[in-house]
Amino acid sequence: MKHIIGAGSAKTDRPGKPANAPVAGGAAPAAALQNAPAAPDKAALQATFVTVDEDSAGQRLDNYLIRQLKGVPKTHVYRIIRSGEVRINKGRVQADTRIEAGDVVRLPPVRTSERADQKAEAMAVEIARHGAASSTGAYAPSREFPILFEDDHLLAIDKPAGVAVHGGSGVAFGVIEQLRMARPDAHFLELVHRLDRETSGILLVAKKRVALKNLQEQFRERETDKIYLAMVRGAWPANKKVLDKPLQKYLLEGGERRVQLVGKEHPDGMRAVTLVKVRAVAPDAAFSLLEVTIKTGRTHQIRVHLAGEGHPIAGDDKYGDFALNKSLQKEAPGAALKRMFLHAWRLKFSHPYTGKRIELRAALPPDLESFTAHAVSLQAAEL
Repeated sequence: MKHIIGAGSAKTDRPGKPANAPVAGGAAPAAALQNAPAAPDKAALQATFVTVDEDSAGQRLDNYLIRQLKGVPKTHVYRIIRSGEVRINKGRVQADTRIEAGDVVRLPPVRTSERADQKAEAMAVEIARHGAASSTGAYAPSREFPILFEDDHLLAIDKPAGVAVHGGSGVAFGVIEQLRMARPDAHFLELVHRLDRETSGILLVAKKRVALKNLQEQFRERETDKIYLAMVRGAWPANKKVLDKPLQKYLLEGGERRVQLVGKEHPDGMRAVTLVKVRAVAPDAAFSLLEVTIKTGRTHQIRVHLAGEGHPIAGDDKYGDFALNKSLQKEAPGAALKRMFLHAWRLKFSHPYTGKRIELRAALPPDLESFTAHAVSLQAAEL
């Protein structure tokens, strides 16, 4: 059976010709009239009109429709756009048209299968049954994270290490999917920026589209201050404060993404600027704790820049000292390090609505705090 969005309770199957239908012009038998499917109510099958709100402004039309027409296959969404059944302010549009607040979008009646509805219901039951301990793969378990700041416009959380910010590339789900499950009534939740899976610390989530656009613009225009704490191998030279070296993405044979340093004239090089300040050095010069500020947000920027100077981040399984990482994992409790020591420590930005300058700080997680005290004899209270 099919359901029609915008069709009320009218049946959507087209009536077929009864087996005992009369010849043209004759009267239909009573039994045939009783058994014939009811004709759809034409009024119930009329298009609906939706006015775009401020939170949805700026989206591509296809993405907006996919959210509006839940359960409708994407192929059908694109089909009704191409056919001209979807219109904005009475005019024909393309899939990549950007919608604006106040636009009136015409939505034709569209079919969604009962099977799809049942699948969605079954997924909801499965998630409710397994909760946060779900190991069912594709289902995103409901989960909240430590909150550093929240209001009607944005949410700042303290992301733990080992959790991806979103699903994809072999990861079934991430922070954003889990937050959406934990907050089913939230109209809008989108990542403002990203952190590597093994990086802990401050992560911003927008609760309104206008806030998302404002905050992302601040990141693009370098109007934010993102400061990380990183523990690296060896004694970092105190006079090495600015790293301005281009980066290039590439893929390993298996398809895994990597980043490397390239020359300034490289055609695929992307400028990357990292500022470094030494916070502490181990008495035996085995480790240095660095305060790292990034002025550009390139993939793996801090990890590659620091490793390129001969001081890889402790615990980094992509660009680090693998022998050192292995030995650190075997150390006694308090001295052991079983993850990458990179933490999004402080973030400064302007509130997207009030314009007020906000400064957030996420304390070192207990495992990094213990390792800091052991490696460089620095207590968390001194940071």
